Amino acid sequence: MRPRSLVPLLYIIFLFLPIYWLVAMSFKTTNEILGGFSLFPQQWTFDNYLTIFTDPTWYWGYINSIIYVSMNTVISLAAALPAAYAFSRFSFLGDKHLFFWLFTNRMAPAAVFALPFFQLYSAVGLFDTHLAVALAHCLFNIPLAVWILEGFMSGVPKELDETAYVDGYSFPRFFVTVFIPTIKAGVGVAAFFCFMFSWVELLLAKTLTAVEAKPIAAVMTRTASSAGYELGLLAAAGVLTIIPGAIVIYFVRNYIAKGFALGRV
Repeated sequence: MRPRSLVPLLYIIFLFLPIYWLVAMSFKTTNEILGGFSLFPQQWTFDNYLTIFTDPTWYWGYINSIIYVSMNTVISLAAALPAAYAFSRFSFLGDKHLFFWLFTNRMAPAAVFALPFFQLYSAVGLFDTHLAVALAHCLFNIPLAVWILEGFMSGVPKELDETAYVDGYSFPRFFVTVFIPTIKAGVGVAAFFCFMFSWVELLLAKTLTAVEAKPIAAVMTRTASSAGYELGLLAAAGVLTIIPGAIVIYFVRNYIAKGFALGRV
């Protein structure tokens, strides 16, 4: 094997090694994990996965996460699409300052907003709801989606808009039936990043929920007990947590490649 081929192969193995280790641990008991080093499970067990699929607390954690992440992705895109169009097509007083200010929200740590969101949602009755987490994540995802979509929209010639108006298109019809399909790669990239950031965010999701909308990341802390951590169960939960992200990546992989080509990812 040529050295040029060996380096990428070693890099791929290095990247997939933690995933393999997590999968292998998910089929072990906690005693076996703590008992010593082994590349493969010595005694295969499916009890960890059985616990997750039969315990309502566990599987509802996944359902809750998928619900609020999907809600956030839809809300973020619905708000970001017209905003990005305005930034890409019009010049107005303070447009660059507003664009920069939007993106600074993405730079702030989630811990800064945890307490204000908690007090606000408790006061208005949104605490422990899927909508609470979805709206809280909009603070970070809408600016990111606007930034990504604005880059794609700026790459579309303005003549497309003018031609559509000459052909008698109203703005809503043009925007939905002509413009959005033209930038579907950008929509896919923005949806992917909104989904992933909302899926992996823990602090706000855990702070703003208690029982009804508790996410899987918060449920995973239940593996701690007086006897220690249930490592096999925690590994199985981690494996199942990777699957939704892998599915999203599969469907938008071509759009992500286009995003890299356009320099917006």
